[in-house]
Amino acid sequence: MAWSRIARGAFRSNGIYRYSLLPSARPCSSLLRPIMTSNMEHPCNMENMGDFKFGRRGITTTHEYQFPSAERVIEDVSDLEDNVTGEDLPGLGPTKIGEKPRVVVLGTGWAGCRFLKELDTEMYDIVCISPRNHMVFTPLLASTCVGTLEFRSVAEPVSQIQSALAGAPNSYFYLANCSGIDTDKHEVYCEVAAGAGLPRDPYRFKVAYDKLVIAAGAEPLTFNIKGVKEHALFLREVNHAQEIRKKLLSNLMLSENPGISEEDRKQLLHCVVIGGGPTGVEFSGELSDFIIRDVRERYSHVKDYIRVTLIEANEILSSFDVGLRQYATNHLMKSGVHLLRGVVKEVLPKEILLNDGTRVPYGLLVWSTGVGPSELIKSLDLPKSPGGRIGVDEWLRVPSVEDVFALGDCAGFLEQTGKLVLPALAQVAERQGKYLAGLFTKVGKQNGGKAYSAKSISFGEPFVYKHLGSMVSVGRYKALVDLRQSKDAKGLSMAGFISWFIWRSAYLTRVVSWRNRFYVAVNWATTIVFGRDNSRIG
Repeated sequence: MAWSRIARGAFRSNGIYRYSLLPSARPCSSLLRPIMTSNMEHPCNMENMGDFKFGRRGITTTHEYQFPSAERVIEDVSDLEDNVTGEDLPGLGPTKIGEKPRVVVLGTGWAGCRFLKELDTEMYDIVCISPRNHMVFTPLLASTCVGTLEFRSVAEPVSQIQSALAGAPNSYFYLANCSGIDTDKHEVYCEVAAGAGLPRDPYRFKVAYDKLVIAAGAEPLTFNIKGVKEHALFLREVNHAQEIRKKLLSNLMLSENPGISEEDRKQLLHCVVIGGGPTGVEFSGELSDFIIRDVRERYSHVKDYIRVTLIEANEILSSFDVGLRQYATNHLMKSGVHLLRGVVKEVLPKEILLNDGTRVPYGLLVWSTGVGPSELIKSLDLPKSPGGRIGVDEWLRVPSVEDVFALGDCAGFLEQTGKLVLPALAQVAERQGKYLAGLFTKVGKQNGGKAYSAKSISFGEPFVYKHLGSMVSVGRYKALVDLRQSKDAKGLSMAGFISWFIWRSAYLTRVVSWRNRFYVAVNWATTIVFGRDNSRIG
């Protein structure tokens, strides 16, 4: 006991157990609500732990901003871990006079990354907070599930999209989830997933902002159907595609094992896709092409058992006109995809129960029925647009709070704007990001970048979205291209091989970096010449 008192006294005198606060530290408002992500849509990639630095750049708990009223003496290390309050959180305080305004961006999807790419870093400092350090080129994600493309070909590091995050002295990328927002104090509260090996588990911190851009995306819609989250796989992230690929190849190899009954083999090799939208159709087409060109050659013992079923409650590709939908239906059926109309009632470990009582056994189940608001978006005490997204005005501002903007899949126009909520499309998110970056440049030139300084500034022209058309691949060198603004408008609408060539050419040019364009082109060429790789790694 005597030695412990002496040691504790020495620690106090040296300030080892002092925990300093930034000047802005105050209790959290009612808007701060810790969230636990339910389905890990953007799982934490801890390979990039170098982004969390304890020192000059990054999160810091040094004595740089010590104030007598904020000091606490911790009698035991467990007190530090278990009794952390809003006032105890380390992080970045408000910007000072002479410093550039700080823009905090939540999310690294299409909207957030396009905004980051276009934002003038001579005018603003940037802090990006996301549980992933890359952007996913989602139109080509289905191709990675069957080996047409490598996973890294569709992932673009955020530090290459915006180099300031890697090198600018006051710009940072933080690998974390947003757990709450205090709009009164202009603070974002963050949490690193448990098991990261940081001083506290989970590790929490806060970041003050001058302007906040919420581009946190959306989550797959499950319609609260029992068993979906437990047994189905989604297709929105690279790790989702990796899981699908592992499951598909595992089932192919396991079905060849001796002693497997014919009934079990059919169940293992039945691939079911729920949802007839673009993602579901493209994955079904890729899967059927993989079966025809690769499975029948390399898995000859089970080639006659593998099949694909696409289940949709209504019409597939409902956003396309009747002629294109019929072409897609006929082509998928010729490719061996069984189209089944029905509504899922429950998902069991090895079979799906439909509303009409039909039971559909499966070995691989991919769920692709659209997206909806995430748990974070639902929890925020902000106005909501129809559908539960964050409500924004014509300038993508959240009108009820100061200096907060929202864009992408997590945002939608408020009813009073008279505009319809835009679809959750990459082209919508990308153009919103570009527009908002331009708006921030206008605001910055009028000295409105700092917090509470843009009230009297004219924002100029509001955001207007014009649809550029839709494209979807249906497998086996066929695709649909509809470049009309609506199904009833005039314009180019076609299907077939030329459409497939347009589809590939368009997306190749839209890949963010030249490096990934090269990867994609090489992967496509390799697949045509040598076929797809069927190695199961991991």
